[in-house]
Amino acid sequence: MRLVVDFRSERMESPEGRGLARQAWDAYAQAVNKVTIPVLSPLVRMYAAGSIVDLIGFWSVWHLEGGFEGLQRMGMSRASIYRRVKLFRIAFGAHPDEFEMPGIKLDLADFREGWAKIAAEKRAKEKAEAKAKNRAQSQS
Repeated sequence: MRLVVDFRSERMESPEGRGLARQAWDAYAQAVNKVTIPVLSPLVRMYAAGSIVDLIGFWSVWHLEGGFEGLQRMGMSRASIYRRVKLFRIAFGAHPDEFEMPGIKLDLADFREGWAKIAAEKRAKEKAEAKAKNRAQSQS
């Protein structure tokens, strides 16, 4: 009995052999896709749209907060930042630091001044509410 058999002289027509497994898979996939594609397509589009919106937000905050270290100062973990950078590069083909978002111009000075104004207004409102509350309690 011969244990080593060389089948190189009996080549199949393709790496798929006669293609029986591929034909079975294609028939199965076609039947499943008739049912799942109409149901799943809207969900996939919704998820993809949400992911892209998240990545555009990530790009914006990356630039508005000064990049990697700025995101860390905001409280993002290194792993989370690296994960988003990877997803951004997959989606947009460039690092967020180098990518120029078409149609979006960021004004860092206006951003910082605007948020400083909002914070000051919030503090003033809270101070006025606390003062009114103290006045009401002292009159009771």
